[in-house]
Amino acid sequence: MNFPTDICMTGATGLVGNELLLLLANIDHVDRVTVLSRKPLGRFPAKIENIVLDFDKLANYSGSLKAHTFVCCLGTTIKVAGSQEAFRKVDYDYVMEFAKIAEKAQAQKFMVISAMGANAESSVFYNRVKGEMERDLRKLSIPQIEVFRPSLLVGERKEHRTGEAFAIKLAPIMNALMIGPLKKYKAIAAKDVAKAMALAALNFNAGQFIYESDEIQRMSDSIKSDVSLE
Repeated sequence: MNFPTDICMTGATGLVGNELLLLLANIDHVDRVTVLSRKPLGRFPAKIENIVLDFDKLANYSGSLKAHTFVCCLGTTIKVAGSQEAFRKVDYDYVMEFAKIAEKAQAQKFMVISAMGANAESSVFYNRVKGEMERDLRKLSIPQIEVFRPSLLVGERKEHRTGEAFAIKLAPIMNALMIGPLKKYKAIAAKDVAKAMALAALNFNAGQFIYESDEIQRMSDSIKSDVSLE
């Protein structure tokens, strides 16, 4: 393993991001994590530096943020965002701006949460935006880009999503039926996605990689501890 000493992260208040930050804060090989957020995160170990900012002014930080690895856990839904335009601002504009900052900082790795079904040619707006984000990330000169495409995320959300809540209740039954090629559609715990991303953050292999949900689950299952990834 090649252990990065510094990570720059955004989206740490989200379902996966919060779990990931807790893991990174407890990995000895990670010396510093700079976290960008709209609101203060609260109390974290000294290695966590929290920068509170307006994401509409994210470009102002270009040149001042430096890290070996940039991690983006930003994401919303059209319902929460309020409109397709607002959704695209978060899931495309903010992500790409953060990635361009990573490129300028000569980061060695960029990691991002996308979604199953991401496709720049999709007729589904949500999937199309995610696909366009992935497509344009691949154009950047960052040595390693890793895209994580989880299926339905299971975990305690701050906001209530009726449709997702119902789907999560059915998840155990549906997961049991999903075998073979359908395995990648199984619901996955946010904590497991975070564990897979933390594991990936500790390795450097130049190239562009996409991890579907079943692969993310396998990565998580390879880790025995819930806290330490040593």
